[in-house]
Amino acid sequence: MEKKNISKPIDHDSFVPTTKRYKWEKKIDTAHLPEMVFGESWLDLIHEETGIRIHFNAFDALLGWKEEALPPVEVPAAAQWKFRSKPSQQVILDYDYTFTTPYAGSEVLEPSRTQVEMEVTPKETNQTLRWVECEDCINLVALQSKDPILFYDEVVLYEDELADNGVSLLTVKIRVMPTCWFLLLRFWLRVDGVLMRLRDTRMYCTFESDPKRMPLVIRERIRREDTFKALAARGFPSDSSAYGDPNLIAERLQITWKVNEKLSY
Repeated sequence: MEKKNISKPIDHDSFVPTTKRYKWEKKIDTAHLPEMVFGESWLDLIHEETGIRIHFNAFDALLGWKEEALPPVEVPAAAQWKFRSKPSQQVILDYDYTFTTPYAGSEVLEPSRTQVEMEVTPKETNQTLRWVECEDCINLVALQSKDPILFYDEVVLYEDELADNGVSLLTVKIRVMPTCWFLLLRFWLRVDGVLMRLRDTRMYCTFESDPKRMPLVIRERIRREDTFKALAARGFPSDSSAYGDPNLIAERLQITWKVNEKLSY
């Protein structure tokens, strides 16, 4: 499976413009979006021989947030006033202002190279893509090898500072080696003094010797979560400043859910 497209580097030009933001709010059926939505940034992975396309974008991720509709995380009373846009405004946090999403990527079956040549569409072949649970795991040994990294990039999909009460961040990282590619889609949440949440989706694919075969794509989804109170009870710091890097604290958070899957027709 080969990398086909990736968006330009993140900059102010990739923010969702105001007019498009209104359209997104209408389509998602919400009056709330993260402070920074990078709607013109995305990651595409395409296997041309089979037509498999796996892609990552902010709009689909926010659709997932809206559909899951988690209850709002309680904010300390002393910090609630920060959510006001006007001094006289009453604060009503009646939605999931953390923008937590179950999003694990979007997949679609497009016309393969052969189908294009034969003018046949996937719908005519009755083929669809799906993820099925499996016992296969991501090959960590292969990822730790010293193979050169041929390509690496990180795409920020959306970010919100929760009115200076923490951070909500969705990113996707990709690296390509001579024998495989590896991807990490990460949602990272820290509500200062209250809660931390980490939702990781990892994908791994080795390059087939026969490029016409369907690639084996393994996906691992794992969710971690803990309160500051629970972490302090286990002897970890209770100060939010100690939790700036999710890479360093992931193992401290309790695993609440985990599943391994593979891509199939």
